[in-house]
Amino acid sequence: MDNLISQTPSAYPFPMLIKNLIQTPLVRNSKNEITYRGEMRYTYADLYKRVCKLANALTDIGVKQGDTVAVMDYDSTRYLEFYFAVPMIGAVLHTVNIRLSPEQIFFTIDHAEDDIIFVHEDLVSLIESVKGRIATVKDYYLLCETEKIPETNLGFAGEYESLIADKPDTYDFPDFDENTRATTFYTTGTTGMPKGVYFSHRQLVMHTLALSSTFGSINTHGTFRRDDVYMPITPMFHVHAWGFPYVATYTGVKQVYPGRYAPDTLLKLIISEKVTFSHCVPTILHMLLSSPLAEKSDLSKWKVIIGGAALSKTLCLRAIEKGIDIFGGYGLSETCPVLSLAHLTEDMLELDNEKQAEIRTYTGTPMSFVDIQIADEDMNFLPWDGESTGEIVVRAPWLTQGYFKDVKSSENLWRGGYMHTGDVAFGTPDGYLRITDRAKDVIKIGGEWVSSLELEDIFNHHSDVAEVAVIGVQDNKWGERPLALIVLKPEKIVTEKELLNHAKDYIKKGVLGREGMLVKVRIIESIDKTSVGKIDKKLLRLKYT
Repeated sequence: MDNLISQTPSAYPFPMLIKNLIQTPLVRNSKNEITYRGEMRYTYADLYKRVCKLANALTDIGVKQGDTVAVMDYDSTRYLEFYFAVPMIGAVLHTVNIRLSPEQIFFTIDHAEDDIIFVHEDLVSLIESVKGRIATVKDYYLLCETEKIPETNLGFAGEYESLIADKPDTYDFPDFDENTRATTFYTTGTTGMPKGVYFSHRQLVMHTLALSSTFGSINTHGTFRRDDVYMPITPMFHVHAWGFPYVATYTGVKQVYPGRYAPDTLLKLIISEKVTFSHCVPTILHMLLSSPLAEKSDLSKWKVIIGGAALSKTLCLRAIEKGIDIFGGYGLSETCPVLSLAHLTEDMLELDNEKQAEIRTYTGTPMSFVDIQIADEDMNFLPWDGESTGEIVVRAPWLTQGYFKDVKSSENLWRGGYMHTGDVAFGTPDGYLRITDRAKDVIKIGGEWVSSLELEDIFNHHSDVAEVAVIGVQDNKWGERPLALIVLKPEKIVTEKELLNHAKDYIKKGVLGREGMLVKVRIIESIDKTSVGKIDKKLLRLKYT
């Protein structure tokens, strides 16, 4: 029997378009502030007017539905305007990863077939070196923060503020299919050249609604509600800053955009703007907590989601001791990105800090509309019994449908009808996920698997250790053995032997299997990171094996 609902001719088929995320705050929170570095401020009503001005400007310079507009900028209110204006006129927003090499940036611009590029004045040199090879870009526009225009051969067609200054502050944004592509960005290229991932209007709206409903249902800790003050510390070029600028705008909270990241600048903004909610990778939080300014700053009102890499128990405890409400989140570039959050129940909040840290560093519980399974190599789903370990595979309404112009990799990503994350984990009976490692980072010693993350956590417990990365190196007898690459805190002189004995003491207590006793230690000056601040284990394996 056909039970499909027939549409009344006069009924409006309300589409899930990004333009509809910005309507609620205009009505209910039009006087809330959005600020850039605390130096420039405007209301949500002003935001909407500037989005309309930008839409008119883009239309006037010839941008049409289906064109791609690239942006190279730091976290700014301008970037927020691009988040809305570009997809709202039916064009595609390409958020260029400005931390890639010039060659990789050229690849992403060429591969995405960008039509125009807006580039911050500090980043002009990145484009100058490859401009002659870029075939699709018609015009370049400058994002300028000073009155001095940089000397360049790019031949800018205009400057952002001048471009929108005299444009109308209203725009009749069209309706179109909600499955229209809205954004494209590129993964960080830990395996070969970066891969393009893309998301539709519907996917971004669904992700925004799911995050909003998940946080709206929380009443214990880690909430994100209308009285919060939001500041991203995850680049806006990377997975839409984890989607939170869309959530922040939809809920109408005060928003603070910090520009280029610098520890003291970020901490000063947290204090002066009374920031209550942020998200970042562990290396950024470590950098902030290591700043002398953090020692004398009250961070007890600050809630922070840690993602992008494992949150160590040591770093978690440091944050808890500062009064920070810290908890883990999980997702990938391909998942828009948030899939799960490590919120604690009321009973868990009664536990001591050590036991809380165990849970706060978990991958968390799946949020609304997320189907997460743990599968073996044959795609058999494993029980959530706290022991059975396999790969996380997932379905959700907002997952990328593939890699841009890469059919083979797309099919591999979605083999078996679930998206494959490459993360190895187990699930607990009470619904929490715990990642034990990336599949490619698990170390196999004499046929037994050893988690590099667990070894890293052991070394992080040493008071003289600033950072650690554990990789597998080839071994004729054991196949592989772990190598711990360690950066010491300033003026610390602990030896490699002392660090090794520290780890072995933990292993003897049963914290990790005895295969971990084969770990080797090497003290180094710094640990290589990817463009978004994650430890680059692929590069470390090339350098040290």
